[in-house]
Amino acid sequence: MDQIETPREPSAMSRRTAIAYAIGLPLSLLVLIFLPAGSIAWGPGWIFVAALTVAFGASALVLARVNPIIYRARSRFQAGTKAWDKALLAVILPAMTAILPVAALDAGRFHWLPVPLWVVLGGYVGLLAAIAVTAWAQAVNPYFEPGVRIQSERHQRVIDSGPYRFVRHPGYIAAIALFFSMALALGSALALLPAALASATLVLRTSWEDRLLRAELVGYDDYARRVSRRLIPGLW
Repeated sequence: MDQIETPREPSAMSRRTAIAYAIGLPLSLLVLIFLPAGSIAWGPGWIFVAALTVAFGASALVLARVNPIIYRARSRFQAGTKAWDKALLAVILPAMTAILPVAALDAGRFHWLPVPLWVVLGGYVGLLAAIAVTAWAQAVNPYFEPGVRIQSERHQRVIDSGPYRFVRHPGYIAAIALFFSMALALGSALALLPAALASATLVLRTSWEDRLLRAELVGYDDYARRVSRRLIPGLW
């Protein structure tokens, strides 16, 4: 009788790497916002930073309790990540990052394309909703990695609970909502341009990832027939 191999979970990041993340990410956020804005005293920037800190902090506390392995899965790109995915991420990640300095230049310094207060408030609603949906998807999906691959060493299986009951890629629709909401929450219409570029590339990624999963992940084709919508419940 063949012995079933024990799943190999990703290794934890080193203490040094964890410290670098804990210090580097907040500093990068401050630089990306306040350097283009031209002033550390830009109030909307601090409101945005506070909202992100509280929302992601709450998300982290929940995930640490219900699905702590997600931090290992999300900590790095694993071996086997598809080359085409790395190429797409080379567009998505810079475009996503550009949202912040473009918004800060626009709304914080030059006021090229300001948006009304009600749009800013809508941006914050979208921002918080996007973070909540992302946390929900990560809470039920231990295979939620930053790169696209088949996680055979972890005995990857189809996840069809939580938000995956409604769409096949809830994390991606949440990311798209986050991109546009960041621009609007910072009060910039100009920052919708990099948000649109990141979103369009992410939509392409869902198509290619779906094709891979249908071909190589056992049970995914049946799941895709049951849950026919990729990104928007009842529509698409």
